[in-house]
Amino acid sequence: MKLVIITSSIAFQKDIKTILKKADVKTYSFREVTGYMDFSDTATPENWFASEVNETESILFYAFVKKENVNHLFNLITEFNTAQVSLSHIHIAVLNIEKSSNSTT
Repeated sequence: MKLVIITSSIAFQKDIKTILKKADVKTYSFREVTGYMDFSDTATPENWFASEVNETESILFYAFVKKENVNHLFNLITEFNTAQVSLSHIHIAVLNIEKSSNSTT
């Protein structure tokens, strides 16, 4: 089993659920979170209304995924991101599970 963490704008919530279903991930958890991006290095003094830190409504998914489904999930997310016109994307990370009380590894 692998622990998969997915983050994105809240606008992609339904898309992520569809992607998880296509990747045969039947059990997952999610939570609405506030995302932050620090623009303090790029803010210019000429822009009076520039904010140094932007807040965005984001979402965090996490799931224990079978090893054999992880690559398919990554491929589906890559396909989705490639098709996006916006700068916002779905981000995914995978962590190895060394020990779990319900592990089938």
